[in-house]
Amino acid sequence: MSIQNLSIKDFTYLLPENKIAKHPLENRDQSKLLIYTKQEISEDIFANLHQHIPTESMLVYNNTRVIHARMVFQKESGALIEVFCLEPKQLNYHQIFEAKVSCEWTCLIGNIKRWKGEVLRKKLFINERLIELEATLNQRNGAYATVCFRWNEMDVSFGEILNAAGVLPIPPYLNRESTEKDEEVYQTVYAQKDGSVAAPTAGLHFTDFVFEKLKSKSITTEELTLHVGAGTFMPVKADTMAGHEMHRETIYVSLNTLLNIKAQLELGKPLLAVGTTSLRTLESLYWHGIKLKLGLENYSNLDVQQWDPYELEASLTASESIEKIIEHLHKTNQTELVGSTQVLIAPGYNFKLISGLITNFHQPTSTLLLLVSALVGSAWKEIYTYALENEFRFLSFGDSSLLWKP
Repeated sequence: MSIQNLSIKDFTYLLPENKIAKHPLENRDQSKLLIYTKQEISEDIFANLHQHIPTESMLVYNNTRVIHARMVFQKESGALIEVFCLEPKQLNYHQIFEAKVSCEWTCLIGNIKRWKGEVLRKKLFINERLIELEATLNQRNGAYATVCFRWNEMDVSFGEILNAAGVLPIPPYLNRESTEKDEEVYQTVYAQKDGSVAAPTAGLHFTDFVFEKLKSKSITTEELTLHVGAGTFMPVKADTMAGHEMHRETIYVSLNTLLNIKAQLELGKPLLAVGTTSLRTLESLYWHGIKLKLGLENYSNLDVQQWDPYELEASLTASESIEKIIEHLHKTNQTELVGSTQVLIAPGYNFKLISGLITNFHQPTSTLLLLVSALVGSAWKEIYTYALENEFRFLSFGDSSLLWKP
């Protein structure tokens, strides 16, 4: 069966509400860890992750940071309009949070039918100064819109505005408002680069203790950035994958990280993705290298499409493909690969870089569950049944799994 003919109905299971973790454990690394290797399932706690990973493996994690993306404005009539910042319209992520006076974002608008185009206003206090923030509706597309933000203090950045005006978004399936505690627990300990509207939750279990234990086994770590979009929560509504459009997300990978990944691949040592976002980024690198070889990519950005892996010939080894990217960056005097990926990883996909995946337990009928199935095959059903029957906690604040490629 082709990927496009896959039916999402084949990737569902019954998830009782009481299995969804509404809050994380007090100690991150005490979460349960399910290990799937050589067709066998076992369990441990996350603090012992190092015991289940071979010496000299490499872990690659996503260092994105969740922003205060949700802003609520009140109209003079009293109606509340929620403006959820999804991605910068023109500036890149490096620039947008330093923007002064004004900037534009693509936003998801809550209660958009009540926003007739008038300017929305909000008063903020930043460093004891009164700031007046305005939001103007520029372009509308269903529930989405381009919104221009303006404020009256020239030395205040949009990053400061967002921190003061917005709140941290948490997954809608938690069915609760975000709290002050979420500011800490819904960020990974290594979060650095502002831009996500959802946390790369596989990383929420890591602590300094876990990193120390990994280091003691000569297990190295590398970081990259994929800014997680709201599309990560979108269920697949089409009957088959042919009718589903994957969300597009922005990624950054440094030249140094690429060099270290290439060296790891050439050594033949395991490369583990921490989370589905890291996995999608790593696998997208391979297809970017293929497109460079074929002359299909422009000279500035990575742009991996949803169906690229199923339409392009895999004519390079993983290390050869990464080498293509490195050569390209050298040639264009760049120290960082920038771009976006829309890649869909589903059963039938042939993994190019990764040996395994660290990930939480995902929603039924989601593309994340398709990805897990692509990695472990039909064993995903056995894995999820085991987790449900053995008191594992599910979704963003839930427990973790270490899944090795067969």
